[in-house]
Amino acid sequence: MAKRPKIALLVESSRGYGRGVLRGIGAYVRTHDAWSIYHQERMLADDAPRWMRGWDGDGIIARLESPKLIRSLRKLDVPIVDVRGMHEIENIPIVDVNEKAVSDLAANHLRERGFEHFAFCGFNGVKYSDRRRDCFVQRLKASGHDVHVFHGRSFTEDAMTPTFEAPGERQWKAIADWLKSLPRPVGVMACNDVRAQQILEVCRDMGVAIPDEIAVIGVDNDLELCQLCDPPLSSIELDTERIGYTAAATLDRLMRGEAPEEAVTLIDPIAAVTRQSTDVLAIADPEIAQAVRYIREHACDGLTVEQVLSHLTLSRSTLERRFNELIGRSPKAEILRVQIDKAKLLLSETDFKLARIAELAGFKHAEYLNSLFKRKVGVTPGQYRSRYRIGE
Repeated sequence: MAKRPKIALLVESSRGYGRGVLRGIGAYVRTHDAWSIYHQERMLADDAPRWMRGWDGDGIIARLESPKLIRSLRKLDVPIVDVRGMHEIENIPIVDVNEKAVSDLAANHLRERGFEHFAFCGFNGVKYSDRRRDCFVQRLKASGHDVHVFHGRSFTEDAMTPTFEAPGERQWKAIADWLKSLPRPVGVMACNDVRAQQILEVCRDMGVAIPDEIAVIGVDNDLELCQLCDPPLSSIELDTERIGYTAAATLDRLMRGEAPEEAVTLIDPIAAVTRQSTDVLAIADPEIAQAVRYIREHACDGLTVEQVLSHLTLSRSTLERRFNELIGRSPKAEILRVQIDKAKLLLSETDFKLARIAELAGFKHAEYLNSLFKRKVGVTPGQYRSRYRIGE
Protein backbone atom coordinates (compact mmCIF):
# COMPACT_ATOMS: atom_id res chain seq x y z
CA MET A 1 0.00 0.00 0.00
CA ALA A 2 1.40 3.40 -1.02
CA LYS A 3 2.26 5.77 1.80
CA ARG A 4 -0.16 8.67 2.16
CA PRO A 5 1.51 12.10 1.94
CA LYS A 6 1.33 14.00 5.23
CA ILE A 7 0.03 17.52 4.65
CA ALA A 8 -0.18 20.34 7.18
CA LEU A 9 -2.89 22.97 6.68
CA LEU A 10 -2.11 26.23 8.47
CA VAL A 11 -5.36 27.90 7.48
CA GLU A 12 -7.60 29.62 10.00
CA SER A 13 -11.09 28.26 10.53
CA SER A 14 -12.18 31.39 12.43
CA ARG A 15 -13.16 33.26 9.22
CA GLY A 16 -15.33 32.51 6.24
CA TYR A 17 -12.31 32.95 3.94
CA GLY A 18 -10.27 30.27 5.67
CA ARG A 19 -13.22 27.88 5.92
CA GLY A 20 -13.79 28.24 2.18
CA VAL A 21 -10.12 27.48 1.44
CA LEU A 22 -10.34 24.37 3.62
CA ARG A 23 -13.46 23.19 1.77
CA GLY A 24 -11.64 23.61 -1.55
CA ILE A 25 -8.67 21.59 -0.32
CA GLY A 26 -11.07 18.91 0.87
CA ALA A 27 -12.72 18.82 -2.55
CA TYR A 28 -9.35 18.21 -4.20
CA VAL A 29 -8.38 15.46 -1.77
CA ARG A 30 -11.72 13.66 -2.30
CA THR A 31 -11.17 13.47 -6.05
CA HIS A 32 -7.44 12.69 -6.07
CA ASP A 33 -4.94 10.59 -4.12
CA ALA A 34 -5.68 10.54 -0.40
CA TRP A 35 -3.64 12.70 1.97
CA SER A 36 -3.14 12.47 5.72
CA ILE A 37 -4.24 15.92 6.86
CA TYR A 38 -2.72 17.68 9.86
CA HIS A 39 -4.90 20.60 10.91
CA GLN A 40 -6.10 22.18 14.12
CA GLU A 41 -8.22 25.17 15.07
CA ARG A 42 -6.18 28.35 14.63
CA MET A 43 -6.46 32.10 14.14
CA LEU A 44 -5.07 33.98 11.15
CA ALA A 45 -2.04 35.43 12.96
CA ASP A 46 -1.06 32.32 14.95
CA ASP A 47 2.51 31.03 14.77
CA ALA A 48 3.37 27.48 13.71
CA PRO A 49 1.92 24.99 16.24
CA ARG A 50 4.30 23.23 18.58
CA TRP A 51 3.66 19.84 17.01
CA MET A 52 5.31 21.06 13.80
CA ARG A 53 8.73 21.34 15.43
CA GLY A 54 10.71 18.66 13.67
CA TRP A 55 7.54 17.47 11.88
CA ASP A 56 8.26 14.76 9.31
CA GLY A 57 5.72 15.81 6.70
CA ASP A 58 5.51 16.09 2.94
CA GLY A 59 3.88 19.45 2.23
CA ILE A 60 2.21 22.54 3.64
CA ILE A 61 -0.61 24.86 2.56
CA ALA A 62 -0.55 27.97 4.70
CA ARG A 63 -1.81 31.51 5.08
CA LEU A 64 1.64 33.05 5.52
CA GLU A 65 0.90 36.05 7.71
CA SER A 66 4.13 36.72 9.61
CA PRO A 67 7.88 36.55 8.86
CA LYS A 68 8.26 34.41 11.99
CA LEU A 69 5.85 31.80 10.61
CA ILE A 70 7.67 31.81 7.27
CA ARG A 71 11.03 31.21 8.97
CA SER A 72 9.62 28.35 11.03
CA LEU A 73 8.12 26.58 8.02
CA ARG A 74 11.17 27.02 5.81
CA LYS A 75 13.24 25.03 8.33
CA LEU A 76 11.10 21.95 7.60
CA ASP A 77 12.38 21.84 4.00
CA VAL A 78 9.12 20.65 2.41
CA PRO A 79 7.05 22.15 -0.44
CA ILE A 80 4.86 25.08 0.66
CA VAL A 81 1.97 26.86 -1.07
CA ASP A 82 0.87 30.25 0.26
CA VAL A 83 -2.81 31.24 0.17
CA ARG A 84 -2.32 34.67 1.78
CA GLY A 85 -0.26 36.67 -0.72
CA MET A 86 1.16 39.19 1.75
CA HIS A 87 4.79 38.26 1.07
CA GLU A 88 6.63 37.35 -2.12
CA ILE A 89 8.89 34.45 -1.14
CA GLU A 90 11.30 32.68 -3.44
CA ASN A 91 10.24 29.12 -4.32
CA ILE A 92 6.88 29.42 -2.56
CA PRO A 93 4.04 29.72 -5.09
CA ILE A 94 1.04 31.88 -4.21
CA VAL A 95 -2.64 31.26 -4.91
CA ASP A 96 -4.51 34.46 -4.18
CA VAL A 97 -7.45 36.69 -5.07
CA ASN A 98 -7.55 38.68 -8.31
CA GLU A 99 -7.80 42.11 -6.65
CA LYS A 100 -8.48 43.94 -9.91
CA ALA A 101 -11.53 41.77 -10.55
CA VAL A 102 -12.68 42.33 -6.95
CA SER A 103 -12.43 46.10 -7.27
CA ASP A 104 -14.09 46.09 -10.69
CA LEU A 105 -17.06 44.19 -9.24
CA ALA A 106 -17.37 46.65 -6.35
CA ALA A 107 -17.12 49.67 -8.66
CA ASN A 108 -19.70 48.24 -11.07
CA HIS A 109 -22.03 47.35 -8.20
CA LEU A 110 -22.00 50.92 -6.91
CA ARG A 111 -22.26 52.47 -10.38
CA GLU A 112 -25.25 50.27 -11.18
CA ARG A 113 -27.00 51.88 -8.23
CA GLY A 114 -26.54 55.29 -9.79
CA PHE A 115 -23.82 56.74 -7.57
CA GLU A 116 -21.75 59.60 -8.93
CA HIS A 117 -19.54 59.95 -5.83
CA PHE A 118 -17.27 57.15 -4.66
CA ALA A 119 -14.90 56.47 -1.76
CA PHE A 120 -12.54 53.77 -0.50
CA CYS A 121 -11.68 52.91 3.10
CA GLY A 122 -9.01 50.36 3.94
CA PHE A 123 -5.98 49.65 6.06
CA ASN A 124 -3.20 51.80 4.62
CA GLY A 125 0.08 49.97 4.13
CA VAL A 126 -1.53 46.52 4.14
CA LYS A 127 -0.76 44.95 0.78
CA TYR A 128 -4.14 43.47 -0.17
CA SER A 129 -5.95 46.64 0.95
CA ASP A 130 -3.62 48.88 -1.04
CA ARG A 131 -4.07 46.71 -4.14
CA ARG A 132 -7.85 46.91 -3.88
CA ARG A 133 -7.69 50.67 -3.33
CA ASP A 134 -5.47 51.27 -6.36
CA CYS A 135 -7.58 49.05 -8.64
CA PHE A 136 -10.83 50.67 -7.43
CA VAL A 137 -9.44 54.16 -8.07
CA GLN A 138 -8.14 53.20 -11.52
CA ARG A 139 -11.41 51.54 -12.51
CA LEU A 140 -13.49 54.59 -11.61
CA LYS A 141 -11.03 57.14 -13.01
CA ALA A 142 -11.30 55.33 -16.34
CA SER A 143 -15.01 56.17 -16.34
CA GLY A 144 -14.41 59.80 -15.33
CA HIS A 145 -15.02 59.56 -11.58
CA ASP A 146 -12.81 60.65 -8.71
CA VAL A 147 -12.48 58.51 -5.58
CA HIS A 148 -12.19 59.88 -2.04
CA VAL A 149 -9.62 57.73 -0.22
CA PHE A 150 -9.37 57.35 3.55
CA HIS A 151 -5.87 58.41 4.65
CA GLY A 152 -5.81 57.24 8.23
CA ARG A 153 -3.06 55.55 10.13
CA SER A 154 -0.52 53.70 7.97
CA PHE A 155 0.62 50.26 9.01
CA THR A 156 4.01 48.70 8.35
CA GLU A 157 4.35 45.77 5.98
CA ASP A 158 4.89 43.33 8.87
CA ALA A 159 1.80 44.49 10.81
CA MET A 160 -0.37 41.57 11.92
CA THR A 161 -4.07 41.35 11.10
CA PRO A 162 -5.29 41.69 14.73
CA THR A 163 -3.30 44.93 14.99
CA PHE A 164 -4.72 46.77 11.99
CA GLU A 165 -8.24 45.35 12.27
CA ALA A 166 -8.67 46.16 15.96
CA PRO A 167 -11.43 48.74 16.55
CA GLY A 168 -10.52 51.76 18.62
CA GLU A 169 -11.97 55.15 19.46
CA ARG A 170 -9.04 57.00 17.89
CA GLN A 171 -9.35 55.08 14.62
CA TRP A 172 -13.14 55.40 14.57
CA LYS A 173 -12.87 59.17 15.08
CA ALA A 174 -10.61 59.38 12.04
CA ILE A 175 -13.18 57.43 10.00
CA ALA A 176 -15.99 59.67 11.28
CA ASP A 177 -14.11 62.84 10.33
CA TRP A 178 -13.44 61.41 6.88
CA LEU A 179 -17.07 60.34 6.35
CA LYS A 180 -18.25 63.84 7.31
CA SER A 181 -16.07 65.28 4.53
CA LEU A 182 -17.58 63.11 1.77
CA PRO A 183 -20.16 64.38 -0.73
CA ARG A 184 -23.48 62.60 -0.51
CA PRO A 185 -24.92 60.31 -1.59
CA VAL A 186 -21.69 58.30 -1.87
CA GLY A 187 -20.85 54.67 -2.53
CA VAL A 188 -18.02 53.35 -0.35
CA MET A 189 -15.91 50.28 -0.97
CA ALA A 190 -14.26 48.87 2.16
CA CYS A 191 -11.19 46.68 1.76
CA ASN A 192 -12.90 43.82 3.64
CA ASP A 193 -16.00 43.02 5.68
CA VAL A 194 -14.30 43.92 8.97
CA ARG A 195 -13.54 47.44 7.76
CA ALA A 196 -17.03 47.73 6.30
CA GLN A 197 -18.58 46.78 9.63
CA GLN A 198 -16.52 49.51 11.32
CA ILE A 199 -17.79 52.07 8.79
CA LEU A 200 -21.39 51.02 9.41
CA GLU A 201 -20.92 51.32 13.17
CA VAL A 202 -19.48 54.83 12.78
CA CYS A 203 -22.34 55.82 10.45
CA ARG A 204 -24.88 54.59 12.98
CA ASP A 205 -23.21 56.61 15.75
CA MET A 206 -23.29 59.67 13.47
CA GLY A 207 -26.95 59.19 12.58
CA VAL A 208 -26.15 58.73 8.87
CA ALA A 209 -28.81 57.00 6.76
CA ILE A 210 -27.54 53.75 5.26
CA PRO A 211 -27.73 53.22 2.28
CA ASP A 212 -29.48 56.46 1.22
CA GLU A 213 -26.64 58.81 2.23
CA ILE A 214 -23.73 56.39 2.39
CA ALA A 215 -23.82 52.93 0.81
CA VAL A 216 -21.14 50.44 1.86
CA ILE A 217 -19.86 47.26 0.22
CA GLY A 218 -17.23 44.99 1.77
CA VAL A 219 -15.17 42.07 0.53
CA ASP A 220 -15.16 38.38 1.61
CA ASN A 221 -18.91 37.83 2.03
CA ASP A 222 -18.29 36.34 5.46
CA LEU A 223 -21.92 35.32 6.01
CA GLU A 224 -22.02 35.56 9.80
CA LEU A 225 -20.28 38.93 9.88
CA CYS A 226 -22.39 40.39 7.04
CA GLN A 227 -25.61 39.40 8.77
CA LEU A 228 -24.42 40.76 12.13
CA CYS A 229 -23.98 44.19 10.59
CA ASP A 230 -26.71 46.80 11.00
CA PRO A 231 -27.93 47.05 8.29
CA PRO A 232 -26.83 43.71 6.73
CA LEU A 233 -23.71 44.22 4.65
CA SER A 234 -23.38 43.83 0.87
CA SER A 235 -20.10 42.15 -0.02
CA ILE A 236 -17.97 40.71 -2.82
CA GLU A 237 -18.03 36.92 -2.63
CA LEU A 238 -14.56 35.51 -3.22
CA ASP A 239 -14.06 32.07 -4.74
CA THR A 240 -12.19 30.74 -1.72
CA GLU A 241 -13.04 27.13 -2.53
CA ARG A 242 -11.37 27.55 -5.91
CA ILE A 243 -8.35 29.06 -4.14
CA GLY A 244 -8.11 26.03 -1.84
CA TYR A 245 -8.62 23.57 -4.69
CA THR A 246 -5.96 25.26 -6.84
CA ALA A 247 -3.54 25.44 -3.91
CA ALA A 248 -3.94 21.70 -3.32
CA ALA A 249 -3.33 20.97 -7.01
CA THR A 250 -0.23 23.18 -6.92
CA LEU A 251 1.13 21.41 -3.84
CA ASP A 252 0.51 18.06 -5.51
CA ARG A 253 2.70 19.17 -8.43
CA LEU A 254 5.46 20.33 -6.09
CA MET A 255 5.47 17.04 -4.19
CA ARG A 256 5.87 15.18 -7.50
CA GLY A 257 8.95 17.27 -8.22
CA GLU A 258 7.24 19.39 -10.88
CA ALA A 259 7.37 23.17 -11.13
CA PRO A 260 4.16 25.10 -10.44
CA GLU A 261 2.25 26.25 -13.50
CA GLU A 262 2.50 29.85 -12.22
CA ALA A 263 4.48 31.51 -9.45
CA VAL A 264 1.34 33.51 -8.63
CA THR A 265 -2.14 32.26 -9.53
CA LEU A 266 -4.97 34.77 -9.20
CA ILE A 267 -8.55 33.57 -8.75
CA ASP A 268 -11.50 35.73 -9.83
CA PRO A 269 -14.29 36.53 -7.34
CA ILE A 270 -17.76 35.08 -7.83
CA ALA A 271 -20.18 38.00 -7.55
CA ALA A 272 -21.35 41.03 -5.60
CA VAL A 273 -23.93 39.89 -3.04
CA THR A 274 -26.50 42.61 -2.40
CA ARG A 275 -27.87 43.24 1.07
CA GLN A 276 -29.40 46.29 2.68
CA SER A 277 -26.19 48.35 2.95
CA THR A 278 -26.26 49.04 -0.83
CA ASP A 279 -29.90 48.28 -1.66
CA VAL A 280 -30.64 51.70 -3.08
CA LEU A 281 -30.94 53.51 -6.39
CA ALA A 282 -29.01 56.76 -6.12
CA ILE A 283 -30.47 58.19 -9.33
CA ALA A 284 -31.66 61.77 -9.29
CA ASP A 285 -33.95 61.14 -12.28
CA PRO A 286 -37.10 59.55 -10.72
CA GLU A 287 -38.37 58.08 -14.02
CA ILE A 288 -35.08 56.34 -14.78
CA ALA A 289 -34.89 55.12 -11.18
CA GLN A 290 -38.38 53.69 -11.62
CA ALA A 291 -37.35 52.01 -14.89
CA VAL A 292 -34.24 50.45 -13.34
CA ARG A 293 -36.20 49.17 -10.36
CA TYR A 294 -38.87 47.68 -12.63
CA ILE A 295 -36.24 45.95 -14.77
CA ARG A 296 -34.51 44.42 -11.76
CA GLU A 297 -37.81 43.13 -10.42
CA HIS A 298 -39.18 41.73 -13.71
CA ALA A 299 -36.25 41.08 -16.11
CA CYS A 300 -36.46 37.32 -15.54
CA ASP A 301 -40.16 37.30 -16.47
CA GLY A 302 -39.25 37.72 -20.14
CA LEU A 303 -39.42 41.51 -19.92
CA THR A 304 -39.24 43.69 -23.04
CA VAL A 305 -38.33 47.36 -23.37
CA GLU A 306 -41.90 48.01 -24.57
CA GLN A 307 -43.25 46.65 -21.28
CA VAL A 308 -40.89 48.95 -19.36
CA LEU A 309 -42.15 51.92 -21.39
CA SER A 310 -45.75 51.03 -20.56
CA HIS A 311 -45.00 51.95 -16.92
CA LEU A 312 -43.44 55.31 -17.82
CA THR A 313 -44.43 58.56 -19.50
CA LEU A 314 -41.29 58.66 -21.66
CA SER A 315 -40.74 58.00 -25.35
CA ARG A 316 -38.41 55.19 -26.29
CA SER A 317 -35.73 57.58 -27.57
CA THR A 318 -35.85 59.64 -24.36
CA LEU A 319 -35.65 56.50 -22.22
CA GLU A 320 -32.69 55.21 -24.24
CA ARG A 321 -30.83 58.53 -24.06
CA ARG A 322 -31.36 59.19 -20.35
CA PHE A 323 -30.73 55.55 -19.44
CA ASN A 324 -27.40 55.57 -21.26
CA GLU A 325 -26.41 58.87 -19.64
CA LEU A 326 -27.19 57.73 -16.09
CA ILE A 327 -26.61 53.96 -16.14
CA GLY A 328 -24.01 53.68 -18.88
CA ARG A 329 -25.94 51.16 -21.01
CA SER A 330 -29.27 50.72 -22.77
CA PRO A 331 -32.47 49.39 -21.13
CA LYS A 332 -32.16 46.23 -23.24
CA ALA A 333 -28.58 45.71 -22.04
CA GLU A 334 -29.71 46.14 -18.43
CA ILE A 335 -32.43 43.52 -18.89
CA LEU A 336 -29.89 41.07 -20.31
CA ARG A 337 -27.42 41.84 -17.51
CA VAL A 338 -29.98 40.96 -14.84
CA GLN A 339 -30.93 37.77 -16.70
CA ILE A 340 -27.30 36.67 -17.06
CA ASP A 341 -26.68 37.34 -13.36
CA LYS A 342 -29.68 35.13 -12.54
CA ALA A 343 -28.30 32.38 -14.79
CA LYS A 344 -24.90 32.62 -13.07
CA LEU A 345 -26.54 32.24 -9.67
CA LEU A 346 -28.53 29.20 -10.76
CA LEU A 347 -25.49 27.57 -12.40
CA SER A 348 -23.39 27.96 -9.26
CA GLU A 349 -26.03 27.08 -6.66
CA THR A 350 -28.31 24.46 -8.29
CA ASP A 351 -28.13 21.28 -10.37
CA PHE A 352 -30.88 22.49 -12.73
CA LYS A 353 -30.50 21.61 -16.39
CA LEU A 354 -29.82 24.48 -18.80
CA ALA A 355 -33.40 24.43 -20.14
CA ARG A 356 -34.76 25.01 -16.62
CA ILE A 357 -32.19 27.76 -15.94
CA ALA A 358 -33.13 29.47 -19.21
CA GLU A 359 -36.79 29.37 -18.19
CA LEU A 360 -36.12 30.83 -14.71
CA ALA A 361 -33.86 33.55 -16.13
CA GLY A 362 -36.47 34.63 -18.66
CA PHE A 363 -35.12 33.09 -21.87
CA LYS A 364 -37.37 31.12 -24.23
CA HIS A 365 -34.65 28.80 -25.51
CA ALA A 366 -31.64 27.18 -23.81
CA GLU A 367 -29.71 27.50 -27.08
CA TYR A 368 -30.06 31.28 -27.03
CA LEU A 369 -28.93 31.43 -23.37
CA ASN A 370 -25.93 29.25 -24.21
CA SER A 371 -24.88 31.53 -27.09
CA LEU A 372 -25.51 34.79 -25.19
CA PHE A 373 -23.79 33.53 -22.04
CA LYS A 374 -20.65 32.59 -23.99
CA ARG A 375 -20.61 36.01 -25.65
CA LYS A 376 -21.14 38.00 -22.44
CA VAL A 377 -19.21 35.92 -19.89
CA GLY A 378 -16.49 34.44 -22.07
CA VAL A 379 -17.22 30.79 -21.16
CA THR A 380 -20.12 28.42 -21.77
CA PRO A 381 -22.69 27.80 -19.02
CA GLY A 382 -21.21 24.32 -18.54
CA GLN A 383 -17.71 25.72 -18.13
CA TYR A 384 -19.00 28.32 -15.69
CA ARG A 385 -20.73 25.65 -13.61
CA SER A 386 -17.60 23.49 -13.56
CA ARG A 387 -15.55 26.43 -12.39
CA TYR A 388 -17.85 27.57 -9.59
CA ARG A 389 -19.12 24.19 -8.37
CA ILE A 390 -15.77 22.49 -7.87
CA GLY A 391 -15.55 19.07 -6.30
CA GLU A 392 -19.22 18.28 -6.83
